[in-house]
Amino acid sequence: MASATALRNNCRKIICIGRNYADHIKELNSARPKQPFFFLKPPSSILPPNSGPVLRPRGVNLHYEVELGLVMGKTIRDFDAADEKGAIDAIESYIIAIDLTARNVQEEAKKKGLPWSIAKGFDTFCPISNIIPRSAIPDPHNAKIWLNVNNESRQNDSTELMLFRIPRQLQDISRVMTLEKGDIVLTGTPKGVGTVVEGDVMTCGLSVGGKEIDEARFEVKVESRGGNYDFAET
Repeated sequence: MASATALRNNCRKIICIGRNYADHIKELNSARPKQPFFFLKPPSSILPPNSGPVLRPRGVNLHYEVELGLVMGKTIRDFDAADEKGAIDAIESYIIAIDLTARNVQEEAKKKGLPWSIAKGFDTFCPISNIIPRSAIPDPHNAKIWLNVNNESRQNDSTELMLFRIPRQLQDISRVMTLEKGDIVLTGTPKGVGTVVEGDVMTCGLSVGGKEIDEARFEVKVESRGGNYDFAET
């Protein structure tokens, strides 16, 4: 099984399912989708565990979103959601990921009909756990994912609350773009998203049947990012 660093180096694309938990849709005052929709994060945004802090760009309102991630083990296209076993068989392993979002950048993009790529794509905007063996999560629709900030619980919900289950996600993605071995699918975030600032420490993980999965747990600190980026109106 590949390491998290090898996953970063070999991943060709990260596909993120948006608005897949009803209470998260409400907290962002967004419309509930009639079918799965998704967006991309670049592999360069992946931050393996113990490889440094999350870097918050100047002027950015940085939001965390914890998610169960699927690591694809085979190439699929035009997948049929009726094949539930085939969906699980196509998954090589799992990760926990934080889909970090520059929320003010995203909100401006929404208002002006612009892409979200900047809001989602900064370096370090996808911290991930170590690789979780597929056997550790017998049913990916029955696991608890959680995130704490400075030891305070912020997100803690079951993946059974997904509006669109994994076979449907793989179907709708693979009808548009081929899913390849090593690609990552982030399956959506539950309620409780919010802001983190410099000095905050995020800890997250996953439990199955009340038992914490060691490979899923990781911790990452937020620091300021150098460089010339500073958010300004587009």
